[in-house]
Amino acid sequence: MASSTPTANESQPEIKLPVLEREQLILNNRSYNWITERICGVLENRQPLLWWLLFIPSALIALIGVGGGLTYLVASGVGVWGMTNRVFWGWDITNFVFWIGIGHAGTLISAVLFLTRQNWRTSINRAAEAMTIFAVICAGIFPAFHVGRVWFAWFLAPIPNANAVWQNFKSPLLWDVFAVSTYFTISLIFWYLGMVPDLATIRDRCKPGLRKFLYGIFAMGWRGGNRQWSHYEMAYLLLAALSTPLVLSVHSVVSFDFATSVVPGWHTTIFPPYFVAGAIFGGFAMVLTIMVPARFIYGLQDLITMKHIDNMAKIILLTGTIVGYAYLMELFVAFYSGAIYEMDAFKFRIAGPYWWAYAAMMSLNVLSPQLFWFKACRENLWVIMAVAMCVNVGMWFERFVIIVTTLARMWLPGDWKTYSPSGVEMMTFVGTIGLFLALFMLFLKFLPCINIAEVKWTLPQSDPHHDDKEHHPDHGIASEAAYQKELVSSK
Repeated sequence: MASSTPTANESQPEIKLPVLEREQLILNNRSYNWITERICGVLENRQPLLWWLLFIPSALIALIGVGGGLTYLVASGVGVWGMTNRVFWGWDITNFVFWIGIGHAGTLISAVLFLTRQNWRTSINRAAEAMTIFAVICAGIFPAFHVGRVWFAWFLAPIPNANAVWQNFKSPLLWDVFAVSTYFTISLIFWYLGMVPDLATIRDRCKPGLRKFLYGIFAMGWRGGNRQWSHYEMAYLLLAALSTPLVLSVHSVVSFDFATSVVPGWHTTIFPPYFVAGAIFGGFAMVLTIMVPARFIYGLQDLITMKHIDNMAKIILLTGTIVGYAYLMELFVAFYSGAIYEMDAFKFRIAGPYWWAYAAMMSLNVLSPQLFWFKACRENLWVIMAVAMCVNVGMWFERFVIIVTTLARMWLPGDWKTYSPSGVEMMTFVGTIGLFLALFMLFLKFLPCINIAEVKWTLPQSDPHHDDKEHHPDHGIASEAAYQKELVSSK
């Protein structure tokens, strides 16, 4: 009697897997030449009118705010700021922590996403790295002038001097100097190294003259040979591995300024991860704030696609949720601990004279990012810009709430003060915003804002097996691994 069960020799019906195509990172099948022309055209062509409308006011604000405000401060003394003998950290340290946090996204996008092989970083990492450099420059202004006698700021470095004044190496304030200076140095080297191939491209396109000479100096003789690329990739990988711990260490050290004290509201172990998540949260919001307008001004929609913006919006949603959890955990720990001073500190934040700052912090940082749960909101640039601006403002309020509301009401009722910033403080902070924007506009004018070499690596024709796939009868199979297996078996 014949069996109906199929034997091993009988052919099995072929099962075709559904094709899962990745969303393209570069739209409209652009060529190598188009990418070079479009990115180099940003700095080779005349700048659009909107660039001038942004750069000139930003430069004037920076000149008046930073230049005028700090000149008046040095001439008159640090007392022109609104600080009191109790609230000795006001807008200056608030702004310092704010700007340091802004600079975190650059290192994260460049180093961490590079090590995890996230190719979508290639269109935004250059601008994010530049943002890091400029934000740290703005941040360094405040502690340098906060010391009062800025010409003695070099005493912060452990350098022997005639007065035999040595730093307190147990102080987190000194470790701020080490952490921020190391972060700035590594980020600057990482940023510059990544630009070397692109600077050589611009050098080769320039006409003989000063411009070609300067680009040639900074390109350091780059010719694009195999040996140079091998050394470049190894150096880039090592710097990325060195930069990754800085993402966690720098803002953790900044949080130690507060967490190692015994002041109610500060003395908590949640501060390091809380500060790091908040820094990444605010940093990505600032990347969107500056890159979405640049994308529109220079017509970079095929290079900075909605996929890039969608990924950044998802990271903002994730880190915003972590920050919201940290806010609630702070309240829970304070009230569950039973420590009356800790509970009173948070009651003062919520219902005291600074309640409006706490309400702004909670609503802007916790509620506004929840819009990114909806895909329609992540695809609407107006919503994205609105949420990013809310996060920028909310993160400033977070630092204000942590610093000012805690110092305004500490131990003794006789020392309770109400702090309000002076005009010089406000002018200086607005000046740093102008300085940040002016530096970024100059970056767009003189340096490639997108990594030309790395963007080309994401194109299909950069794949060494691209030609084989084009002519393979089953082009478009589910995965590269399946294709490789099938190619080997056919041989």
